[in-house]
Amino acid sequence: MSVTLDLSRAQPAAKAPVNLTGLTREGLRLALIEAGICPPEKAKMRASQVWRWIHHYGVVDFALMSDVAKETRARLAEAFTLARPEIVERQVSKDGTRKWLIRTAPGIEIETVYIPDVGRAGALCVSSQVGCTLNCTFCHTGTQKLVRNLTAAEIVAQVQVARDDLGEWPSPKEDRRLSNIVFMGMGEPLYNLDHVADAIDIISDNEGIALSRRRITVSTSGVVPQLDALGTRTAAMLAISLHATNDALRDVLVPLNKKYPLDQLMAAIRAYPGLSNARRVTFEYVMLKGVNDSPEEARALLNLIKGVPAKINLIPFNPWPGTDYECSDWKTIERFAAILNKAGYASPIRTPRGRDILAACGQLKSESEKLRASAVRKAEQAAAGADEAA
Repeated sequence: MSVTLDLSRAQPAAKAPVNLTGLTREGLRLALIEAGICPPEKAKMRASQVWRWIHHYGVVDFALMSDVAKETRARLAEAFTLARPEIVERQVSKDGTRKWLIRTAPGIEIETVYIPDVGRAGALCVSSQVGCTLNCTFCHTGTQKLVRNLTAAEIVAQVQVARDDLGEWPSPKEDRRLSNIVFMGMGEPLYNLDHVADAIDIISDNEGIALSRRRITVSTSGVVPQLDALGTRTAAMLAISLHATNDALRDVLVPLNKKYPLDQLMAAIRAYPGLSNARRVTFEYVMLKGVNDSPEEARALLNLIKGVPAKINLIPFNPWPGTDYECSDWKTIERFAAILNKAGYASPIRTPRGRDILAACGQLKSESEKLRASAVRKAEQAAAGADEAA
């Protein structure tokens, strides 16, 4: 006897509404047309209205868009969403640094950090991926496996969460507390360039959040083939996670170097669109005791970057559980900086911020990953104890 399943009443899974916060201006215009919100000839005007409410006023409810017809607001609410992601945890350091653990979807968690008194007023360190593929040996974030790229909406949402908390809606013209954006959180931005570029377009739009592209910095470990595209598409400031002056050491510290060694990286940096004395590249250099902090390494660094308009951020290593690295002594760091300064390069020593809440450079890692790692360690310890008892 054969059996035939009646699937005529089976309903497809409901499609999640599109979050308009992640759409570029053109994407928003097209979305309004596709959803039947307005005809094509009125879509640009309507998109401008909606855009300003989302990105200038920071609204999360279509009903608040007072210059949009009530019926249109209702149709927008049926087709789209403006919802913020869930804030799982908010921590504030004794130095004023703020860290948010944000859940954007089931199993998708990222950390975002606001650092006061950095840049013009305060900088937000945003993530571009959940986890990372680079496995830089000094970086806690690099020990978390890559889950996926973040969407433009998830990147922009980090800025929105920070501005909600800082009370910066509508977008202020002066006296901003959040004045700079740095893509230095979880992940390698150039492995997610499409979404990063869209997010930068949204964040920098003059009728919205309106942050100058010169106050947006993208840090990369050196994905050489994407550097030109980054400069061409975003006009963002470039930062290079360098940390070593020769291939042998950088292969260990930044394994991506095995694929794109220093000669290729430096050639791509010298060709970066818009690079000039007014748009210098920032080289990030973490100070590791007995590894890369000698005067000889400082002089080798000068030779490596010779002729490049640049500044060098010296980063005291921020310890994390399980690392074998130590931070260089302060006198060693100051001696290293003095050599660079004497050669004419600005080389500020980055003051560690948020260490007490694991919010400092290289310390970010989503809480769910920490808990999973903790559970694994406990299970291993329990198994070892059982073996010994046997």
